[in-house]
Amino acid sequence: MEFCLKTAGLVAAPFTPMLANGKLNLAAVGLYAEYLHRKHVVGAFICGTTGEGMSLTLAERMQLAEKWVACAPVDLKIFVHVGHVSLADSCALAKHAADTGAGSIATMAPFFFKPDGVAGLADWCEQIAAAAPELPFYYYHIPSMTGFNIAVSDFLEIAAPRIPNLAGIKYTFEDLNDFERCLKFDNGRYDVLFGRDELLLSALRFGSYGAVGSTYNFAAPLYYDLIAAYRRGDLVEAEKLQAVAVAMIDALVNSGAAPTAAFKWLMSRAGVDCGPARRPLFPPTPEQIEKLNVALEGTGALKWIL
Repeated sequence: MEFCLKTAGLVAAPFTPMLANGKLNLAAVGLYAEYLHRKHVVGAFICGTTGEGMSLTLAERMQLAEKWVACAPVDLKIFVHVGHVSLADSCALAKHAADTGAGSIATMAPFFFKPDGVAGLADWCEQIAAAAPELPFYYYHIPSMTGFNIAVSDFLEIAAPRIPNLAGIKYTFEDLNDFERCLKFDNGRYDVLFGRDELLLSALRFGSYGAVGSTYNFAAPLYYDLIAAYRRGDLVEAEKLQAVAVAMIDALVNSGAAPTAAFKWLMSRAGVDCGPARRPLFPPTPEQIEKLNVALEGTGALKWIL
């Protein structure tokens, strides 16, 4: 079985729809999947950082995986993040994803007790990948959240011969030199998805095929215009559109609200009500929403969103 097919296009990292009481709003997933499909997003990476996966119970994560797989259009690939600080729970999530019919699985590094360097991470990932050997497996590199940072290209050296279903990397970090080494590893064998929306143009310049991001939920058309400009050689336009994306992200991040809470608010404005973020995060206050509205108007990004 071929596990290293390249993902071409944008993969959204969906927010987890929730009700006002903090419980899952599974009924919203079908609308959400259709919305992403209309925006030409090629995949959904569920239960990751944007999806508040670490704030969900094991049962909730399984329910979400089942619902996304059931609702997704046939050409919307579902990546299920199965990372957990418990190896047994992570393996259980991986097996469940396979049984549910997910397209692939991914795990970030454990973030309380951490692996013993690259070799320890490879051992951790090997066991999770083996729990769902029929699914493509991705290592999700996000040191800003896990506090665990390695050269991912070194991980590929050790993990490639040990994990038969290793398909690639979700690379959410700013080390573009390491990212380039991952892209070129073993003659470009692996599917290396870039995860920093504000640096998408840089990733394209290094030869990236695909990307995973939070803002692709509501602003995919902006980024597809950026990609099109780059592909036709119009770097001035590509840089202009990347600057719009950066301004949009800055407005959301600097509103005073938790970024995930601000992103969920904007997703609701875009037409998919994802409800509030789960504690310890709080929804934006009326004052923060007023600041967000003014700042976003100033970026010019809303014409791609609303």
